[in-house]
Amino acid sequence: QVQLVESGGGLVQPGGSLRLSCAASGRTFSTLYMAWFRQAPGKEREFVTAITWSGGRTYYADSVKGRFTISRDNAKNMVYLQMNSLKPEDTAVYYCAARSPPGGFSDSQAGYDYWGQGTQVTVSS
Repeated sequence: QVQLVESGGGLVQPGGSLRLSCAASGRTFSTLYMAWFRQAPGKEREFVTAITWSGGRTYYADSVKGRFTISRDNAKNMVYLQMNSLKPEDTAVYYCAARSPPGGFSDSQAGYDYWGQGTQVTVSS
């Protein structure tokens, strides 16, 4: 089992930045493929970004490419999402997700085995 706890959400003005954190426990973190998804009100949960177990490869949705950066610290069992140049359309609940090995890249919710409770990000003036 893996437990995931997100933090760092909040209210930010358009053009601002936020850094989300996800703390993992319960299983060897360095073997997990990690991702962030988000769900806006009235919409389906969507893929945002993912990172391989080593951190050597990352993937981004087109809507966040160039603005968001995913990273991980395997020594601390943490994954991060740095969000810059935020837009109102980035408003959503952001979820951290983990995929057990030997799974590779997936942008589908079904590809992930563990989920955090989510953290709200609101971009508004």
